[in-house]
Amino acid sequence: MAGSMPEGVIHSLWRYPVKSLLGEKLDSLHIDQRGVVNDRLYAIATPEGKFASGKNTHRFRRLDGLFTMSATTDAETVSIKFPDGTVFTNDSTNIHEKLSKTLGQKVELSKENQISHFDAGSIHILTTGMLSKLQRLLPQAQIDERRFRPNIVVELFPDIPDDDLIGKTISLGEVELKINTKTERCRMITLQQGTLESRPELLKAVSKSFGLNVGVYASVLKPGVVRQDDGVRVF
Repeated sequence: MAGSMPEGVIHSLWRYPVKSLLGEKLDSLHIDQRGVVNDRLYAIATPEGKFASGKNTHRFRRLDGLFTMSATTDAETVSIKFPDGTVFTNDSTNIHEKLSKTLGQKVELSKENQISHFDAGSIHILTTGMLSKLQRLLPQAQIDERRFRPNIVVELFPDIPDDDLIGKTISLGEVELKINTKTERCRMITLQQGTLESRPELLKAVSKSFGLNVGVYASVLKPGVVRQDDGVRVF
């Protein structure tokens, strides 16, 4: 129907138990008022109290080597897999020493307290339409959702630009989210991770074509559970 808001389906769901480490793809996510339960609940902290990231800001400090590690969580336990294949949990006695050795400087694993580990929003949403646009811009590159670290990837019918999503409400399964702002990208999207090779040209393309913005941030209006293949409605 002309002028109607798009509907769609949840394409995939992701959680990142430790900020800036590789995360886990899941069949469902529990969402509370904070955001995805156990998402970015931990971060790697420097001695001055900044959190390891791909950029330098008043809260974050750029550190290399973060994507060589991945994190998963089961209830209260977070497990980190290191480049050498070993796995340590958040309550391992030498977890801080292992992280410091891997990153080449003194750091420690820190649970979120008064300072949020999120960037500019609690839930990050990405559309398959935007991924397709990027693939057309860079046909030789590996345009993969993992580069952009979304919580929720949605396929919308018809597709709608990120600009037009701002201010809208999105309903997914039991959950309703308010879309507040676009997601500004940094060099993290260009880095090698797993089978994805380094692609420095990606950030340049995103800057030129989309003003550095890919994806949107949302806040929680109605908590609940979302599942892969749940229906999506934008209004």
